[in-house]
Amino acid sequence: MVKITTGYLEFHNYRTFYRIVGEQKFQKPPLLLLHGGPGSTHNYFEALDDLAYDGQQLIMYDQLGCGLSSMPNQPKLWHPKTWVEELIALRRHLHLNKIHLLGQSWGGMLALIYLCDYDPSGIQSLILASTLSSAQLWEQEQRRLITYMSPQDQQAIKNAEKSQNYQAADYLKANQHFMQQHALDPATEQKFSFLKRPKNQGTQAYLTAWGPNEYTPTGTLKDFDYTNKLQQIQVPTLITSGTNDLCTPLIAKTMYDHLPNATWHLFAHSRHMAFIDEPELYLQILDEWLQQHATPK
Repeated sequence: MVKITTGYLEFHNYRTFYRIVGEQKFQKPPLLLLHGGPGSTHNYFEALDDLAYDGQQLIMYDQLGCGLSSMPNQPKLWHPKTWVEELIALRRHLHLNKIHLLGQSWGGMLALIYLCDYDPSGIQSLILASTLSSAQLWEQEQRRLITYMSPQDQQAIKNAEKSQNYQAADYLKANQHFMQQHALDPATEQKFSFLKRPKNQGTQAYLTAWGPNEYTPTGTLKDFDYTNKLQQIQVPTLITSGTNDLCTPLIAKTMYDHLPNATWHLFAHSRHMAFIDEPELYLQILDEWLQQHATPK
């Protein structure tokens, strides 16, 4: 049975929970996983546990503000600098000198900020899973997806935005339909024990850093735009996304076009988490990628 180790990082008078799957051998760089949200927790990454074999180690953690990590009532914390400093501290604490780095959704944004603005050493490869390089393009594409919804759902969203009431029953139903179509639905969640497990959702972190929903970036990340900085990233990069993803093919293609050393795999039957919608294929693609780029540079 694979070894699983958990622990806490002391960070800024708070605690960050981490989970390590497997044991590092043969000098294989561990895979460090950055979850989405902000505030979504590491839970869904447990779908990747089977990658931890033959010396390949996985490291996942709950970012400050959610999950089993500290959740302070401190809106001023919820900006990229906090989470980048946490990432740096975790690498230092766990002696992660060489890593593969996978960021999903907001986690991919965090990875881009880290690589472009902090120029870290020891990044063996980068995996950008259903993420974005521009909040403006993301919003534009979500608005386009909304046009395919029923007239009733579109009107409910318009009414909520006009009134700023995001608790109205018709809006909540419409937003649920949107997320079921492009992210994840309760039926899918019931298939996996790690998705059914109760979790501490980082609502304050999400609202403060992003906004009330996926198509209304109003928080500290609203001006996020790293598209023209992507050329700085020289490490091998794998982009993964689904055909019915919040990360639309246009968003993924925009990143692919600007990254100098990128590969893109578009999953034909997936939404925002291809490792949930097409787990066997995703594990195969990611395993092949890690083996291909296993030799430390």
